[in-house]
Amino acid sequence: MMDKTSLFLSKEMLEDVEMLPFVAVSDEEEIGKNENFGELMPVMPLKNTILFPGVIIPITVGRDKSIRALGKSNDTDKFIAVLTQKDSKTENPGFVDLYSTGTIARIVKMLKMPDGSQTVILQGRKRFMVEKVVSEEPFLEARIGLRTYNSSERKLEYDAMIKTIQEQSKKIIELSPQIPNEAQLLLRNIDNDRFLLNFISSNLNISIDQKQTLLETDDLFSKAEKIMLHLSDDLKLLEVKDQIESKVRGDLEKQQRDYYLNQQLKTIQEELGQDPHEHDIIELKEKASKKKWNKSNAEHFDKELAKIQRMNPQVSEYSVQMNYLETLIDLPWNEYTKDRYDIEHIRKVLDKDHYGLEKVKERIIEHLAVLKLKGDMKAPILCLTGPPGVGKTSLGKSIAKALNRKFVRMSLGGLHDESEIRGHRKTYIGAMPGRIIQAIRKAGSSNPVFILDEIDKIGKDFRGDPSSALLEVLDPEQNSTFHDNYLEQEFDLSKVLFIATSNSLSSIQPALLDRMEIIEIQGYSMEEKLEIAVKHVMPALAEEHGLKSKQVKISKETIGRIIEDYTRESGVRSLGRQLASVMRKAALQVAMYKAKQVSFDPTQLKGILGVPRFNNDQYQENLPSGVAIGLAWTRVGGDILYIETSISKGKGKMILTGNLGDVMKESASTAISFVKAHAAELNIEDEFFENHDIHIHVPEGAIPKDGPSAGITMLSAVSSCIIGKPLKPHLAMTGEITLRGRVLPVGGIKEKVLAAKRAGIKTIMMCIENKPHVEEIPAEHVAGLEFVYVRDMHEVLGFGLGVSKF
Repeated sequence: MMDKTSLFLSKEMLEDVEMLPFVAVSDEEEIGKNENFGELMPVMPLKNTILFPGVIIPITVGRDKSIRALGKSNDTDKFIAVLTQKDSKTENPGFVDLYSTGTIARIVKMLKMPDGSQTVILQGRKRFMVEKVVSEEPFLEARIGLRTYNSSERKLEYDAMIKTIQEQSKKIIELSPQIPNEAQLLLRNIDNDRFLLNFISSNLNISIDQKQTLLETDDLFSKAEKIMLHLSDDLKLLEVKDQIESKVRGDLEKQQRDYYLNQQLKTIQEELGQDPHEHDIIELKEKASKKKWNKSNAEHFDKELAKIQRMNPQVSEYSVQMNYLETLIDLPWNEYTKDRYDIEHIRKVLDKDHYGLEKVKERIIEHLAVLKLKGDMKAPILCLTGPPGVGKTSLGKSIAKALNRKFVRMSLGGLHDESEIRGHRKTYIGAMPGRIIQAIRKAGSSNPVFILDEIDKIGKDFRGDPSSALLEVLDPEQNSTFHDNYLEQEFDLSKVLFIATSNSLSSIQPALLDRMEIIEIQGYSMEEKLEIAVKHVMPALAEEHGLKSKQVKISKETIGRIIEDYTRESGVRSLGRQLASVMRKAALQVAMYKAKQVSFDPTQLKGILGVPRFNNDQYQENLPSGVAIGLAWTRVGGDILYIETSISKGKGKMILTGNLGDVMKESASTAISFVKAHAAELNIEDEFFENHDIHIHVPEGAIPKDGPSAGITMLSAVSSCIIGKPLKPHLAMTGEITLRGRVLPVGGIKEKVLAAKRAGIKTIMMCIENKPHVEEIPAEHVAGLEFVYVRDMHEVLGFGLGVSKF
């Protein structure tokens, strides 16, 4: 029983103390009923332990004073006073180095050891307090006074605490593997509360100072309270420790189980000749033998393959290395699809897939013709730029189909990380090749048509500049040796036909822009949208909605009304959404009411699409003097623009309204200055401008307006107002003016002419230098229009106002 009592001592503490506690079977009070200790007693210091009443401990005695004190006590009544040192490092302690409260111990047995030291077994009896120091030589001796316990008046609470202490001690024994289970039986056999408290105190895993405090506590209720708090702390610590150990033990058991099963599976597979890892390596070797890579790539692959053969398949690096080798194998090294450079066929495919865009298609065909003759792809990278929805990406698809090449698209919008282009080094967790190499791997060919979509929307932040990484990709002199960080090998991209798309050129890095050949795609005219809707959009939407072409009929007039009243765009995406709404109505009629054919006319659009969202200006009859019609270009097409002028009494001020930009304001100033300079030729009095204010207004003031093309329109409106003569009916004009009266060419002629025709204009006046632009417009789009080409303002006013002297 003596080797089962150190219930709560930690391993560290067992190494520090000089003894182990034993258990006494009797309570201190029962032991000491008929014992007389006397007032003078020899004192023996103890290191690293506190002796409590009722507890038996063995100690090794080596100091001379302690041996003499034991000899004195052993020769008399066998009782000795025991005090604990405050500092265990003190070699020759005096009373100032000892606590003043200790325990009277009975010498149970003394044993002399071969090295001259003595081992003595002490049994704690009564607590005492040093009242007076008698002597310190030849051993410590003092006059003592006994200390007694104060019983608790709160007996019910005290009994509950004793019960709690027993239960906590039981749990601690259960959670402590170093404590034998027999200790629980020992605890159950202790029926004396004072001895239980002393026994638990002796075995608590706390400091010597804390144990001394428990020894000095006379109130049993307070002592039980302190012991319960210490036990609670120990119990919490043990519970957390047990949870951690259980988790670790479970993880270890799972690992051991998995390892054991894997070893068994490996052995079985080896017996059957079915090693999966060996099979994977053999498969890699077979694929490698069929690759068309150069000597450097082959040597690199063999080196990496030898590395994986030396690896344990259970380590994490094995899967990383396997993924790398599979990437090398899957890439199409020097594998190309056979090009089809049949120019007529390419033209037919582009015409079939895209209506209009003649200049763009012609430029693409010329580019491909050069590639056919040259035999390699070291040509400028194409960049298709234009507004959304005009078919930039679908043009790339058509080129791939016409050339019989694979098609790959990579969206660059919002790309911030340079590693997305160049890849990550394979040493990083989750490393993978860049998106360029991934797309080539997916295509399975080294010469696909590669669309770099939204190249103008690449981001830039602390992770790098992806547009700088694209410089190598899009440079024909460099991309034959493109380096991906993951591959660690050079890959040839020179045979890839890169086509970039953008909505604007302003945000593209200049060095990147310099590597690309820009092909501008302008927006579609209303007539082109109508043809695209009939030939491409409608058949595709009918198929998407489960309808046959015969089941739905939408007239061109209806489609034209949708384009004019419900869309404002350069492309046809919004038109497609509006037509999809009409198609859903048709699908409902066919599905619910079994209609064989559903027709739609313009009168039904309001019920399907709602109130018209946009209103195109139409020519107004009988315009008064001072009003001229200009032609404007917007990002969604052309439009007509009314410019109104009025004259009132004043001091010669010029008033401009209508949300005009700086360039347009300068055009108005130039027009008035020209009229002032030629006042005599227009029969205008010299004092007219000093006594009148001129107000020029452009309607729809919420819409910003700017540009030089309204110059001749403003001059015509001002002249008409001053002379009091209206301009010719059904006349619209566009052109920039100078102070000398010259008319300069402007842009957007196609869109402006088509807008004028839609508005009911019959005559269009513009600079003679714009005549070639008019000739590029298909004849059917300009039928019924008269064009007047002018060189200066004399011709403008002569035709518009009929000023013969001018």
